[in-house]
Amino acid sequence: MSSPRRWWLLATVSLGLVMIVVDNTILYTALPVLTGDLGADPSEMLWIINAYPLVMAGLLLGAGTLGDKIGYRRMFLWGLVVFGLASLAAAFSPSSTALIAARALLGVGAATLMPATLSLIRVAFEDARERSIAIGIWATTSVLGMALGPILGGVLLEHFWWGSVFLINVPVVVVALVAGGILAPKTSARRDTPWDLVASLMAMTGLVGLVYALKESVRPGGNLLHIAVAAALALVVTLLFVRRQRDQEHPLLDLALLRAPRLQVGFVAAALALFATTGAQLVLSQRLQLVDGQTPLGTGLVVAALAVGCLPTGLMGGALAHRHGIRRMIMSGLLVSAAGTLLVLATSPGVLPLLPTTAGHVWVVPGLLVLGAGMGLTMTAASATIMSSAPAHRAGMAASINEVAYKMGTLFGMAVFGSVLGSLYTATIDLPPAAPPGAASSMDQARALAQALPAAPARALLDAATTAFDRGYLWTLVIGTVLLACGALFTALRLDKTAPARETSPQSAVAPSEAGR
Repeated sequence: MSSPRRWWLLATVSLGLVMIVVDNTILYTALPVLTGDLGADPSEMLWIINAYPLVMAGLLLGAGTLGDKIGYRRMFLWGLVVFGLASLAAAFSPSSTALIAARALLGVGAATLMPATLSLIRVAFEDARERSIAIGIWATTSVLGMALGPILGGVLLEHFWWGSVFLINVPVVVVALVAGGILAPKTSARRDTPWDLVASLMAMTGLVGLVYALKESVRPGGNLLHIAVAAALALVVTLLFVRRQRDQEHPLLDLALLRAPRLQVGFVAAALALFATTGAQLVLSQRLQLVDGQTPLGTGLVVAALAVGCLPTGLMGGALAHRHGIRRMIMSGLLVSAAGTLLVLATSPGVLPLLPTTAGHVWVVPGLLVLGAGMGLTMTAASATIMSSAPAHRAGMAASINEVAYKMGTLFGMAVFGSVLGSLYTATIDLPPAAPPGAASSMDQARALAQALPAAPARALLDAATTAFDRGYLWTLVIGTVLLACGALFTALRLDKTAPARETSPQSAVAPSEAGR
């Protein structure tokens, strides 16, 4: 593939990736308005957020292998079509239930798109060094989408109704469809290879059961029977999935790939990086609006500092990983991210005694810059090592593993941080005597109910709600910091520090007929 053409292809698939990631983070600033207009309760609010990454993560393995079977170009184009139609359905949803269903369909489109974006890069960029740079750009655009989402949501909500945050996807889909149809290479399809739909559905079922059990277990008054049934379902379906993969001649997931230490480290690093940053973005966006009273646009501009920190390290990450090796890159990235998370916590006014409640919200910007810098290093190195751990004919499968890592990190970041924050708020709030009991369900409810109270009781209620909210906010960021540090330790123990800094691409071991795919 000619040099200008492959770089234009990189721009096209990166545009699709930005759209997918934006749809995750655009709800951070739109959620308070959206849930108010639809009358969504706290449980529906979490499912509106989680339905999209949950379905996406569950279907990614099957979608990647399907791309190996029918071709990555076709997967990319069909994924765009599904994503565009689902965006229209979400924009005009009349109820919370309809929006949750539309978000799930968006997850189907995103699961079809995401492995194809990275697989097309794997096919178009044959030189290992050039491919590392391309993956670095790809990973950086992902973080750019994470930060662009809150800003875009804030701008749209300043002028339009909440459905506009989904409707904005439609023109992007049209542009990517035209460019993709022209630029994407027609990769050879392995039509003789069977595709295991049952295993794909099993993977999604196991993930749904696990997430439901997790969310229910941290909810105050969670149903123990529901937790046990969901956890048992997740365990049984996962074991059946593994057994099915071992018995298949053409498995959905080649378990041998998972035994490679480099792939294991890449998977864990990618998941933890997205877990911490997604969770931090979610709780910080909520706090800036619900506690500090910031507008959606103001919140988005603050959170965008994460992308500013990520851009230089993400763009340099490909060259640095090739020169210094993945072990040092991933360890450094995770530790820098942990330091950034701690700095965000320390500079959030009123949470710790370091800053008074009257301090401006811009104090958190340095922490976000550091967090983003660490994330840029980690994402680039993690993606490069996952993709280079598989031969060319397994590009779709490797891309799916990479995307599963990112989406599981995103999904669990939102589920764990959101659930812990809500649970600690409900469990620890000390309502003043005149406060309505409903104020204990969420900070949103407390703010809404306070508007109907006289000045003094309203102030007392908001003070109590803020104290409980900040307690949950503190512990969620502590959890994120600890897990990032654990990821750095895992990398240090799992990878041999004497390994050569320059990683050779396994493509050299692939037959020429396979390498051309």
